[in-house]
Amino acid sequence: MTCSKKEKAILMLENGTYYEGFYEGKIIESGGEAIFNTAMNGYQELITDPSYNGQVVVMTYPMIGNYGINDTDFESKND
Repeated sequence: MTCSKKEKAILMLENGTYYEGFYEGKIIESGGEAIFNTAMNGYQELITDPSYNGQVVVMTYPMIGNYGINDTDFESKND
């Protein structure tokens, strides 16, 4: 199931600290290593790269996602 409207999400850290935000993509309950990415572009390649499996990617650039995605830049054919 994917979200058609922004659904609330919580990022809970191991020490009990949590941050509220919104889901992007499939709604799941999951865990993983939180990593940060500071790139200003290339987010489509990053979120479809299988090497990030099991990791929670936190994008730090505020404009990520404003220009959409395309069918030719996926790093993996899988969801």
